[in-house]
Amino acid sequence: MPFSNNILAMVKSLVTIPVAVKLSPFFSSLANMARRLDEAGADGLVLFNRFYQPDIDLDSLVVRPNVILSTPQALRLPLRWIAILYGRVRADLAATSGIHTAQDVIKMLMAGANVTMLCSVLQRHGVNHIRLIEQGLRRWMEEREYESVGQMRGSMSQIHCANPGEFERAQYVRALHSFKPAPA
Repeated sequence: MPFSNNILAMVKSLVTIPVAVKLSPFFSSLANMARRLDEAGADGLVLFNRFYQPDIDLDSLVVRPNVILSTPQALRLPLRWIAILYGRVRADLAATSGIHTAQDVIKMLMAGANVTMLCSVLQRHGVNHIRLIEQGLRRWMEEREYESVGQMRGSMSQIHCANPGEFERAQYVRALHSFKPAPA
């Protein structure tokens, strides 16, 4: 059993609460790691841990912490992997990074997330911003006659998508060809 699975098994043997593992996107085989953690008993997988990295202050020549809040563009990486893992692991999937709007929450839920996590948007706008996101989620669901979040969860995952290849690397060239630069 790999080192990380041993640690997970040890933690699971010592506690009675659910154990979630926050993953980094930098594994050489993320799907394999997720599967192994799932098999080792992880109750949840959090996609993804954002590492805060230092910066160099060129005036004082010292290393300084540099917190850069996420942007909505950061949503794409966890969205893709949650959509791929949904239905392939038993563990709950938690989405983090780039979730700023009700639409972002909806996308993550439809990809297969059991929960979405907010941080940067709350640091920017305050904790009461959650109300706006919740109102937007409720409005969107009512307009489309969704009765529950569970009804929409995973509906746009890879296993439910009309073209599952859309979530795979092979689509990279197609995505580049579809890019249209802004007029000068």
